[in-house]
Amino acid sequence: MGMKRSVTYPVTLMLLLITCKDCTGFNVDPPEDLVILDPGHLGRLDVTWRPPASLINMTECTIRYQLEYYNTNKDSWTAIRTPWRSYNAQFDLMKDVRVRVYTLLNGPCTNGTLVKSVSYTELVQKPSNKGVVGSRVKDFICVFYSMENMECKWGRNPKIPDSSQQNLYFWHKDLERAEECPKYIISGGVRSGCNFTKNDLPHFTDINFCLNGSSPDGPLKPTFTSLQVQNQVKPGAPQKLHLLRGPDKQLEIQWESPVGSVPEHCLEWEVEHSQEGPDGKITTHKSLTTERSLTLPLNPDNERNCFKVRSKLHQYCVDKSFCSEWSRPTCHPEMKEVRPKPEWDMVRVYVYIAVAITATLVLTLGLGTMLKLRTSRQAKKRDSVTCLSEVQLLQ
Repeated sequence: MGMKRSVTYPVTLMLLLITCKDCTGFNVDPPEDLVILDPGHLGRLDVTWRPPASLINMTECTIRYQLEYYNTNKDSWTAIRTPWRSYNAQFDLMKDVRVRVYTLLNGPCTNGTLVKSVSYTELVQKPSNKGVVGSRVKDFICVFYSMENMECKWGRNPKIPDSSQQNLYFWHKDLERAEECPKYIISGGVRSGCNFTKNDLPHFTDINFCLNGSSPDGPLKPTFTSLQVQNQVKPGAPQKLHLLRGPDKQLEIQWESPVGSVPEHCLEWEVEHSQEGPDGKITTHKSLTTERSLTLPLNPDNERNCFKVRSKLHQYCVDKSFCSEWSRPTCHPEMKEVRPKPEWDMVRVYVYIAVAITATLVLTLGLGTMLKLRTSRQAKKRDSVTCLSEVQLLQ
């Protein structure tokens, strides 16, 4: 009998917990008139709704709402609880916009228990199908070079009709409306990118971009994307690598920070070390450091050690970063450039040719001068003879 009570008690408790939601006697309805509004912010949409008609005159309880929307970037649902009847969120306008809203009720009317509507109001908005088929651009990418200027570029789809004109627009929270690219990059007579200075776009806030356009066949399909500029940084290549021979067969590599506006405390460095053995086989190792130097053991069996360094921003400053270009490699021992010595036989040939050319020029000039003098004397002699004859005739 005692054993029967021990089994029945937890079962009864479980049933009470399951049916507890119905103890309040309320059947809460979901919100009404769910609407998605596009204010022209290139993906930042406003979602609005109204409370259910059954709760309009409710004064004893507090009404709140739970908004859920599908986040295409995370590929999951995001839930927000709010007392307001509107919310704005970021969406990818090239995919379905999916939102749903529940009603939440809490207060004396529910005996202090939070009650959630069993059903919800849902709305799915399909992307626009307007635009020439296959005209959407590919490979849209933005790079913030040394935190001084950002360059956004895109590849031209071969299916885009000739004489098409592409336009890039951007928006962030400090702008009332979307603005157009301040300076287009022209390649082959068409727009292929846009240049921004470091003052054009704010850090640590979403920047929405829309690349659309027009053509003789109709509008081009738009491309939408959103990013934060600090996650697009590509630092410059490290400068001036130095190798210092240390004690205990160690080699210290030192380098200077790249030129630009990137804070030095945000940089981390990747060092590539290539070792050439006596057999000519080359092995490569990579090391990460937050310092501008690295000390490595020097293997005496290696004939040659070469190093190069590149940088990027580490995760304590940004979510992601582009790697810089590699620095010029520096090796130990340093390979000296040896200029080939000219062969003496060829030098003699060059000298003989130069002497021969000089002699020919001198001889030619000398003969020419002598001929001119001889001709001039003969002419003067003829002139004098003629004059004498005329004098004699006059006499």
